[in-house]
Amino acid sequence: METLLVVIFVVGYLAITLEHNLKIDKLIPALAMMAIMWALMTFGLDSFTTWFDSGSHALLENFGALGHDEKMHLLEETLLHHLGKTSEILVFLLGAMTIVEIIDYFDGFATIKTFIKTRSKKKILWIFSFLAFILSAIIDNLTATIVLISILQKIIKDRETRLWFAGLIVIAANAGGAWSPIGDVTTTMLWIGNKVTTALLIEHLLIPSLVCMVIPSFIASFLPVFKGEIDVEDEEPSKSRYGATMLYLGLGAIIFVPIFKTITHLPPYVGMMLSLAVVATFAEIYSNAKFSISNVDGESDAASHHSPVHSALTKIELPSILFFLGILMAVAALESLGMLFNFAEGLKQGMPLMGTEMAGTQVSDLVILLLGIGSAIIDNVPLVAASLGMFSEPMNDQLWHFIAYSAGTGGSMLIIGSAAGVVAMGMEKIDFFWYLKKISWLALLGFIGGAICYMLMRNLF
Repeated sequence: METLLVVIFVVGYLAITLEHNLKIDKLIPALAMMAIMWALMTFGLDSFTTWFDSGSHALLENFGALGHDEKMHLLEETLLHHLGKTSEILVFLLGAMTIVEIIDYFDGFATIKTFIKTRSKKKILWIFSFLAFILSAIIDNLTATIVLISILQKIIKDRETRLWFAGLIVIAANAGGAWSPIGDVTTTMLWIGNKVTTALLIEHLLIPSLVCMVIPSFIASFLPVFKGEIDVEDEEPSKSRYGATMLYLGLGAIIFVPIFKTITHLPPYVGMMLSLAVVATFAEIYSNAKFSISNVDGESDAASHHSPVHSALTKIELPSILFFLGILMAVAALESLGMLFNFAEGLKQGMPLMGTEMAGTQVSDLVILLLGIGSAIIDNVPLVAASLGMFSEPMNDQLWHFIAYSAGTGGSMLIIGSAAGVVAMGMEKIDFFWYLKKISWLALLGFIGGAICYMLMRNLF
C-alpha cells in the first residue's frame, strides 16, 4: 500500500510539473492526489505498522498493535491536525492577497511609477531590481512581479527589451521574497511552522539574498540590451485620489503582521485578519466618500457603487490557494505514515560522514543546494513541505535558513520554477527556451553567489 501511495504522489507530481504540456491546471492533480491518497490510507489502515506523530516529531510506538477503531480515530485526528496547519497558511495568504487587491482597486500601485524619472536603461534596471527586491518582501514575490511588469509595460514599448527587464525582475523578486517571512509561500510555511523567526530570518538571509539579486543585475547592466535610453511617457494621473494613501496603509498593515505575532505570540493569520479589517475599513470609508462626491456631481448612481472589499475578493488567486491545499495535504499523507521521516533518517545514515561536525555541515549544504536546484524544475512548495517532515532540527537552526534561501531563489533558474516566473511568462508570453538561454545563467550565478555568501557568513559569525 505504501508503494501505491508513493506512485500516486509521483504521478500527481509529474502532472503538476507538466501542466503547460498537458494543458491542465496544476490544482486539479494536486487536489485529486490529496483526496485519493487519504482515501487509500483509510482502506489500508490495518496494513500500516508505523505512524508519525507530528506533535513530538517521532514515530508512534506500538501503532501496529492498535485496533482498527483506534487507528481510524488517530487518522481523523491527524488529518484534522494537518488541515489546521495548512489552513493557517491559506487564511494568511487570503488576507494578504485581499489587501493587495484593495490597494489595486484604488490604483495605489500607480504611485510607484512616479519613482521612474530617468530614461537610462541601466538606471531603470537597477530601480526595478531594487523595487522588486523590496516589494516582494512586503507583498510577496508573485504580486510584486505582477505589479512591476504592469508598470514596465507602460514604460517600455519595445518587447525584446521588456523581456530582459522581466527576466531580471523575476530574479530580484524571488531573492527579495527569500529573506522575508511574508515574501514567499515557502518562507511563510517555515515561519508559520515555527522553523524560523522574523528577526533571525532577516539577519541571516538579507545579505545573501541581496547578493543573489545584485550579481545578475550587475552583470546584465553591461549587456548591450541595457545600453542607451528609452522614451518615458508622461505620467498618467491615478484613477483615485486615495491611491497613495491606500498603498502606504496596505503595505504598513502587512508589515505589521510579524510585529503582531511577536507581541501576542498568536498565529500570523490572526494579525493578517486584523490588518485586513483595518485596511477594509478605510477602503469602505474612501469608497463611500468617492461615491458621495460623484452623486453631488450627478455622474453616478447607486448601481455604480461597489464595495472595494467585495471587488478584491473576486480577484484573488483562488486556484493558487486550492493548489497549496492539495499539495500540502498530499505531503502530509506521506509524513503521517512516517515515509518522510524514514527517508530523512536513511539519507543521514547513507551519507559518507567523516566523523566531524564540518563534514556533516557540508553534506547538509549539498542536499539543500540540490533542493534549490530542484525547485527550478518542480514546484518549491512540496519540496519545502517535504523538508518540514524530513528534518527535526529546532527553530532557527541554520538548516531552515538555508532551505528558505535555496527554495526561494533556486526557482529563478527556469521560467517555470517559481510563481513569479510563471506569472511573468503569462504576462509577457516569455518563451521557455528564450529564458533558458538569456536569463538562466544569470540566475544561476546569483544563486551560487548568494549561497556562498550565506555559508561564509555562517562560518565567520
